[in-house]
Amino acid sequence: MTISQRTAAPDDAERLVALFHDSFRDTFGHMYKPDDLAAFLDGHTPEHWRDQLENDEFTVRMLEDGDELAGFIKLGPLRLPVEPRGKAIELRQLYVLRTWQGSGAARELMDWGMSEARRRGADELYLSVFTGNHRARRFYARYGFEEVGPYAFMVGNQADEDIIMRLAL
Repeated sequence: MTISQRTAAPDDAERLVALFHDSFRDTFGHMYKPDDLAAFLDGHTPEHWRDQLENDEFTVRMLEDGDELAGFIKLGPLRLPVEPRGKAIELRQLYVLRTWQGSGAARELMDWGMSEARRRGADELYLSVFTGNHRARRFYARYGFEEVGPYAFMVGNQADEDIIMRLAL
């Protein structure tokens, strides 16, 4: 395995959307009615991603093994319903394909994300995670993220119970 990291460019949008759709379906797809899942995934289009990749407020870091995309992390402006204590950035998404889980790929992406948030002058990093995603919750807790409170994450018409977490940088 020869893994490399790079910052995503607008022409990576289709690959990122494909990985996001595959990973989300693989991890959470069983939890939703087909219409709710389709409505949620339909909101994540290459055009939407391209717009974010062209916006300086967002940054996406990708992990690749040759031509294969293994995972990514996306940082962007804070939109979670919290009162930040300082300058805050939101970790919008961190996805690693199942075949790469346990390989250190998520740790590499998270280390980059924390470093990038600090480089951008953030005092805090926020995220939301599904309450039933115990593996992800343990992962974030190892980095020092603390639970802030509940959050209703919408997938179509279904509200998932997420937890907002905060890390002081």
